[in-house]
Amino acid sequence: MGNGMDQKTDLITLFESYLTIERRSSPHTVVAYTTDLVQFSNHLSTVQAKSLTTVSRQDLRGWLVSLAKEGLNNSSINRKMAAIRTFYLFLQKRGELITLPTHALKSLKKKKNLPIFLQEKELLSALDQYPSTTTFANLRDKLVLELLYGTGMRLAELLTLREVDIHGDGTIKVIGKRNKERIIPFPKPLKGYIAAYLMAKNNQGYHPSPTLLVTDRGNPCYPMFIYRIVKKYLATTTRASQHSPHILRHTFATHLLDKGADLQSIKELLGHSSLAATQIYTHNSLAKLKEVFKKAHPRAEE
Repeated sequence: MGNGMDQKTDLITLFESYLTIERRSSPHTVVAYTTDLVQFSNHLSTVQAKSLTTVSRQDLRGWLVSLAKEGLNNSSINRKMAAIRTFYLFLQKRGELITLPTHALKSLKKKKNLPIFLQEKELLSALDQYPSTTTFANLRDKLVLELLYGTGMRLAELLTLREVDIHGDGTIKVIGKRNKERIIPFPKPLKGYIAAYLMAKNNQGYHPSPTLLVTDRGNPCYPMFIYRIVKKYLATTTRASQHSPHILRHTFATHLLDKGADLQSIKELLGHSSLAATQIYTHNSLAKLKEVFKKAHPRAEE
């Protein structure tokens, strides 16, 4: 019994060192993976009286089933599966296993959450609530929200946007994932917001910045800075449970779909690599269609 416990402790300690030194995993990953391994090892010793080195595929599946019965969601179970897979690859690398018990162990499907978006009225209310004073900060904050909603661009794309990327023909060039470039048209009012912001920015006397959007001190904006701007204006006027920049991207896509835009066009505007990523927005529009049908069809309530 004592030798078994020593072996378990030694293997977990070696695995922890492997994660830290060889794989250079983050401290968070090291803690999470070793915690998962300890949990699995305790399950084996209490439920099946087995050690970490005598595990079968059925033993692993039994543990995963027990986790699901405890109410753990699929994402958390998949994370634990990743930890166990890494551990047994580590044992195989050390020559302690010939075959992997994790072979053919499939990840569970994650539940896809529908994108959160804002209704048109509440969004316009948020966009129209800016103070009347046209300070640099106010003009920049308004431009941030108008760009995110008016173009549907990602946060990373917004942060790397340059002044030269704004074209006089009403389009913006953005660099998306995998350095893929795309051109997005923007609403006419944005042209005036951009001009007013650039004038205020020049009047501040900042050193030239490689990016369009800068902080109150003239430095390039960073993710948390944009998050704070979005939350400041959305939290007081909307009922959404989240107030992230990505909600404005979801809102952009949903509103386009509601107004009759086709999925292929929305895909190109969003910079999605496949139509499957864009199709999630059809669920939100389907809910609206059901509501219209319920109100309009004579037999809907029968």
